[in-house]
Amino acid sequence: MNIKNTTLSLFLLLSVHLFSQEATENKVLEQTNTKLSYLDSIKNSFIEDDLASCLDSLWMNEMTNLDLYNNLTEDIENINIDENVEFELPTALLKERLSAMNAKSPFNIEYNQGLENIIKSFLKYRKKSFERLMATSEYYFPMFEEALAKKNVPLEIKYLAVVESALNPKAVSRMGATGLWQFMYQTGKQYGLKIDSYVDERSDPLKASEAAAQYMSNMHKIFGDWDLVLASYNSGPGNVSKAIRRSGGQQNYWNIRKNLPKETQGYVPAFLATMYLYEYHREHGIVPQRATIKHFSTDTIMVKKQITFKQISDLLDVPVVQLQVLNPSYKLDIIPFYHDQPHYLRLPREKISVFASNEDQIYAYTEYESGKREKPYFAIKNKVQKADVSPANQRIVQTKTTKYYKVKRGDNLGVIADNYNVSVADLKKWNNLKSNTIAYGKNLKINNIENTVIAQVTKNTDPIQALSEKQVAASITANTALSATTAKTDYVVQKGENLIAIAKKNNVTVAEILEWNNLTNTALVASGTTLKIESKAVLKNVLTVSPKLKNIEYEVQKGDNLGSIAKKFGTSLADLKQWNKISGQTVVLGRSLIVAKDEPAIKTNKEDISYFKKKTNEPGFSAKETIDYYVKKGDSLYSISKKYPGVTISDLKKWNGIRGEEIKPGMKLKING
Repeated sequence: MNIKNTTLSLFLLLSVHLFSQEATENKVLEQTNTKLSYLDSIKNSFIEDDLASCLDSLWMNEMTNLDLYNNLTEDIENINIDENVEFELPTALLKERLSAMNAKSPFNIEYNQGLENIIKSFLKYRKKSFERLMATSEYYFPMFEEALAKKNVPLEIKYLAVVESALNPKAVSRMGATGLWQFMYQTGKQYGLKIDSYVDERSDPLKASEAAAQYMSNMHKIFGDWDLVLASYNSGPGNVSKAIRRSGGQQNYWNIRKNLPKETQGYVPAFLATMYLYEYHREHGIVPQRATIKHFSTDTIMVKKQITFKQISDLLDVPVVQLQVLNPSYKLDIIPFYHDQPHYLRLPREKISVFASNEDQIYAYTEYESGKREKPYFAIKNKVQKADVSPANQRIVQTKTTKYYKVKRGDNLGVIADNYNVSVADLKKWNNLKSNTIAYGKNLKINNIENTVIAQVTKNTDPIQALSEKQVAASITANTALSATTAKTDYVVQKGENLIAIAKKNNVTVAEILEWNNLTNTALVASGTTLKIESKAVLKNVLTVSPKLKNIEYEVQKGDNLGSIAKKFGTSLADLKQWNKISGQTVVLGRSLIVAKDEPAIKTNKEDISYFKKKTNEPGFSAKETIDYYVKKGDSLYSISKKYPGVTISDLKKWNGIRGEEIKPGMKLKING
């Protein structure tokens, strides 16, 4: 009896194992039937790199933050170095330290009361700023030192970039000086820095540093004194020469300082004070923050075709802000391709290896993306059932795109061919396969051919319907237009979408969506809602004129900011600023902003600006309503703002007169006040 029970148990265990194995195989086969997007097919074919990225988003934010530049620039311009500053630093000790610095430097570092005052001012008011600057300098200083050493310029000049730009490559002065070394346009051109619509090499750390070193070397040949070289860098050599003449021929900076322009009088003292703080930061309790990436942990690769930061970010999983920090010279977040001039992309070393190993797939993706852009051509994709256009008036153009598929466990050529609607013979031909066997992990090339029907425009002899060629060109559909034979499809609203974005995506108008779904103008669409969309499917030989296009405007409401407005209308922050010619982040209450460009006119009884006034995704929550919220234990301004879409922490503070971050349980807060 025991033997029978043991045998039965063993049989059941084996059956369970076989059943689970079969279920797993079926699951693998089901997964292979899922069709991949073109981007996923490219990324799945990548040779992966297991190294983790060492870039930290907080540090990236520090590298792009302009508050240090603004504060330091204001200090240097307005500081009175003749005014005594109360700070505990014995004069005798300061003299001793300055003397030690002077022994190691070609600059004339001598004690004077003005220098003591500016050192004490920095120690008293800018201690935290220098902790942040010292982290950023870990990335930039090695580049500066290499460029300066090549031209035999003192390495201490690297501290000048701190004074000039607070180490921000995107810094721009009121006069238009740009980059780490604050080159003016003409000076940058004079020293070989290229500036065009795509590229501004004044923001390139390497090339701008080489130009700055060359400038310093040239000025030293003229003045023979490094202090005067610094003064000429700020005010120009002409102003320094005038100051020397007005001072009776004296050539010591401190003797001619009073005859220099006002902003230059505090410039050299600020440079020497910066050098002192870097040299003696430990003695003054300044603890430098640490950089999460060093210059030597990045590398460059030459691009062979135009590529955008967005495409690189999608393909390599590198945030756009990191690409902007590592490649600050590209003005439009696009790396162009010129036949007569190379351009380089800087990436973390581990991402460079991924890019170099998968260049063909990456450039195939950029070609695919560029092919999706609208062409100046009367072309209609052959995705319709049948066209009523005369065969004599149309021709078919074939477009070829290449995808890559990485073979998974359980795949075979038949399954892959079915997934991509191609034949097994084609797969073998494209990949030089002699048998039906494929290795796990192999990248397969898949060519996709799309047919495009091109409607030939012919002159209409009917005098009633005759139009000029220019009118036909202005009419998007010219002799062929999508007609009333339609197919209804269900569209599920995604998080953050609105009717304007959905209409654009499905090539319909907002008015049509409202009509098909029995919605009113003020109806809100929540995430997860299913909408009926009628897709147009048959061609008719009817001449139609494109609908009248107009801009949609929105009046700025209380509590709005550019980010919340862009999110509300499904547009990008960059487009919003470009359409309305906004340079900063500030927007004035009551101003009318263009929030959508060239939209089809919506013929409703609420086509004015008030239709687009501020709403939220919560039913019954309007711009005129105020909601009282009582703070619960564990609440914070951040958690409360997340409960109300479109509400920010700054909104809560403004509506309730809160200065700090502290709130107490039981406290009543106004929402949408």
